[in-house]
Amino acid sequence: MISSQEMISYLAATLTTASFLPQAILTIKTKDTEGLSLSMYGLFTLGVLCWLIYGVHIGDEAIILANAITLMLAGIILFYKIYNTIFRKS
Repeated sequence: MISSQEMISYLAATLTTASFLPQAILTIKTKDTEGLSLSMYGLFTLGVLCWLIYGVHIGDEAIILANAITLMLAGIILFYKIYNTIFRKS
């Protein structure tokens, strides 16, 4: 039986990851990163990596799953932002 604490952690993980999807999908489709801050996405991606490491360390599936997905999406956006900054100056 899943505890209420676990249900809340999965709900929080689902909501925070889902909230990131529209930005990720838009950026992946358009590859437009002009309105995005490189420092913000760099720090955000590093923070998500830290949360993933923490989740692995404590063995929390909700933290691991949510941050693995978010890290993948944030990494793609960060790649586009760095690429555009270097080659397209946006």
